[in-house]
Amino acid sequence: MARYSTEQRGRPNSPDYRLYFKNADGKYISPFHDIPLLAASKEDKEIPAKRAKTTGSEIATEEPLNPIKQDIKKGKLRYVANIFPHKGYIWNYGALPQTWEDPNHTDTITGCCGDNDPIDVCEIGSKVRSSGEIVQVKVLGVLALVDEGETDWKIIAISVDDPEAHKIHDIDDVKKHKPGYLEATVDWFRLYKVPDDKPENHFAFNGEFKDKDFAAEIIKSTHEHWKALLHKKADGGTINCTNVLVSGSPFCCSEEDARSIVQSAPVHVNGDSVSPEVDFWYFCPK
Repeated sequence: MARYSTEQRGRPNSPDYRLYFKNADGKYISPFHDIPLLAASKEDKEIPAKRAKTTGSEIATEEPLNPIKQDIKKGKLRYVANIFPHKGYIWNYGALPQTWEDPNHTDTITGCCGDNDPIDVCEIGSKVRSSGEIVQVKVLGVLALVDEGETDWKIIAISVDDPEAHKIHDIDDVKKHKPGYLEATVDWFRLYKVPDDKPENHFAFNGEFKDKDFAAEIIKSTHEHWKALLHKKADGGTINCTNVLVSGSPFCCSEEDARSIVQSAPVHVNGDSVSPEVDFWYFCPK
């Protein structure tokens, strides 16, 4: 797949930190809108790319070119809670480009509207990925999380270059080769907002994972919603649709405009140390 690179702006571990993306031609792009959902080669079609996130980072969906930024809550940096026995994320957590869970669309399965974000991915491979890394994955299944009344699909996938990718092809293979992983995933998503004094999340299908064919249909649907968004056929609200490469999109900008967006961000400087808060443990009753 195409090579991508990143450029840091601002101070790491601070509210002004941003991670912008470039394609193989050195053009600044939006990782939300300009990275293709499907890999380019014929052999690899139907295999999406994903962007990896690390603790406390998120895609700035409301900013031009949608850089990765540090998540903020009540004016402070927000980190993923460590809920015993899970330390931070238990997979590489990212999102599929060119997808959007439409908040104006009521999902017929969950009965809830979308969460206004790209669709999330839990990549279960053995390698710990860097923030902003573009990874080609094989879709295995999906979990239907209902998060504070919003539909928030979680795609389960594995990197195509993972040593176990040749033997893991569907959700049942995950159960066979990584026993306990899916149960831990349900537990993680059920509890992850409890430390913020919020209720436990719940799931459609009683927390049952659906297979890769079901997941492919969910991805296809969110890709169609994204297309409507980028062509002004859906109301994106505060979503920033600025892009460089989406043909026919009224939000397409020039390379010069994209460069100006990045150059207007604070210059990269040495970062602050990470807060000790990232190592704090929470214990929830079973």
